[in-house]
Formats: sequence, structure tokens, C-alpha cells
Amino acid sequence: MTPHGRVDSNSARDLEEVLLPLFDDGGSVLVDLDKMSYISSAGLRVLLLAARRSKATGVSLALCCMSKPVEEVFAISGFAKLFRIHPDRPEALAALQA
Repeated sequence: MTPHGRVDSNSARDLEEVLLPLFDDGGSVLVDLDKMSYISSAGLRVLLLAARRSKATGVSLALCCMSKPVEEVFAISGFAKLFRIHPDRPEALAALQA
């Protein structure tokens, strides 16, 4: 999936409603952050819920293509340590297939 624009308190619920059910399908989940320009703590919360769902279901989760501003938020918040983050989509897809 590819979230677009800002993921903040106004849009985090929408992301949650689309992202979390993907873990019930049994396939790997790739979140491409190339089109995301901003993420707030509300958006980070949704990704944390996704990581927990990934662990609970055994469905692999990877993130890729972070913009610099989003990458900085992940680094400062410590979230970069919680996720498999890849610089581009092909690398992320290869990692999920391994």
C-alpha cells in the first residue's frame, strides 16, 4: 500500500482501516512511503499497531521509500529500529520474498 500526503490525527484512522486488515489476508505487507510527506504521532501509532499485528499473525511487514522528513521522524522517535526499512521498492519486495 502507498499512503499519500500527510498522515496525522485527521487521516490516521483512514490508514488504520486500510492497513490492519491486510494482515488477515496472509500475504506480506509492504508500505511504500514515497508519497507520504508527513507523519505525526497518530500515524506512528498506526504503524506500531501494524507491527504488532504483523508479529501476531506472522505476516511479514516492510516499509520502503521514505522521504527525508519522514525518515527523520522515524530516526528521532526510535521507530526506525522497529521496522524493516528499505530504500526502494525492489529491495523491499526481495526481502519480503526471502
